[in-house]
Amino acid sequence: MSSGRCRCPWFLRQPKPLAPTGPAPLAGWGLLDSRRHCGGPINFVPEEAQDWGVVVQRASQLVRAVTGCERVYAIAFGEGARHLHLHLIPRSADDPRTSAWKIADLYRDFEAGKVNAASADCVNEWVLRARDLASAVLD
Repeated sequence: MSSGRCRCPWFLRQPKPLAPTGPAPLAGWGLLDSRRHCGGPINFVPEEAQDWGVVVQRASQLVRAVTGCERVYAIAFGEGARHLHLHLIPRSADDPRTSAWKIADLYRDFEAGKVNAASADCVNEWVLRARDLASAVLD
């Protein structure tokens, strides 16, 4: 995981890297990416394969610590960009849009402009809290 100046093979970010901090369908919706171009776990070198489970667990713990969600969904398709992007999505019982596969509907509606992105203030707050907690959770 990337915390500080580490050149680890993975990093956690918000969706839509061309915008400063988003937009994201939900505050706390993160992407776990590989630094190296990689289509997915099938393309991992042995060291990446060995590291992946721990990295996903720690990044998910960070999403939970920052958002207070009950669960963190992990979804990757690799069709929008043929590169590993694992979506880490906070699941909150009080938000029915995040229930099981409804999360896919939320993302499709977000991409189509049918629902608004999370407010920039919420996303910025999430990013700042994640940075504050990252070293404790990720190291």
